[in-house]
Amino acid sequence: MRLAFILGELGSGLRRNMTMVISVILVTFVSLTFVGAAGLLQLQVGQLKGFWYDKVQVTVYLCNDVPTNTNCVAGAVTPDQKQNIQGMLDSPAVKPYVEKWTFESQDEALAHFKEQFANSPMADSVEAGNLPSSFRIKLTDPEKYQIINESFSATPGVDSVVDQRKVLEPLFVVMNGATIVAVGLAALMIICAALLISTTIKLSAQSRAKEIDIMRLVGASKTVIQLPFVLEGVIAATIGALLASGAVWAIVKFFMGGFLAKGNTGMPIISTGQMFAIYPVLILLGIVLAGVASVVSLRKNLKV
Repeated sequence: MRLAFILGELGSGLRRNMTMVISVILVTFVSLTFVGAAGLLQLQVGQLKGFWYDKVQVTVYLCNDVPTNTNCVAGAVTPDQKQNIQGMLDSPAVKPYVEKWTFESQDEALAHFKEQFANSPMADSVEAGNLPSSFRIKLTDPEKYQIINESFSATPGVDSVVDQRKVLEPLFVVMNGATIVAVGLAALMIICAALLISTTIKLSAQSRAKEIDIMRLVGASKTVIQLPFVLEGVIAATIGALLASGAVWAIVKFFMGGFLAKGNTGMPIISTGQMFAIYPVLILLGIVLAGVASVVSLRKNLKV
């Protein structure tokens, strides 16, 4: 009987305040979409860092069949040249600056390339022969890059020496800045959503003042009186959160995985599967936002 009463009051409140409910849905949708966008940016930064930034500090690229500088005019690196480079890495002059190093063959480079660009048309257009083999070096002190560069840049068989962190750092700075902006906008929109939910619940309670008085007289508990109003806000915010989840999926599927992937010039794109962790956060945030705003509003405006 009590459940039926609560559901009846809930349905009545939703019908009476449909315009305000739609407003709550829309503002929650917009605010949580910004939250989702901030999450996507962080996932994208993590995608970039995961293979390049956190694992590689300096890369010594070896010559392949397509020469790009005078070190490679004789063709691809020979086994003797490769052995010489490895010996230099283990030599007393260089070893103190090297924490560890690994060798990546052309086949391994192709496998990593396809892993990074799984969502890009580029993945099927590159062969192992197009990619150079390389020594991946982690330095004991990243500031000592110039020593490695001077030691290997003119060595026969070496195509180039690249400090990957310096190459990628500007991109990460821009993307982290975009994340901060998205989080700021999301916080502002969440405040707006909380205020709108609070106002909606307040107006809903005021429009049913006589019904609330009657429920008090018949001995209805504080929870029974307040619960329909709280559920109104929660339902509206949950619908907004579900719409925001759909918007996040569409951004990854059609914009990042479609438009950006087609014009991709060298940036790995996150997949739709990687963003599933964002959905529960958006829905839970919507529910908590609506629940807290509703309870606070009722305590201030509905004295039971």
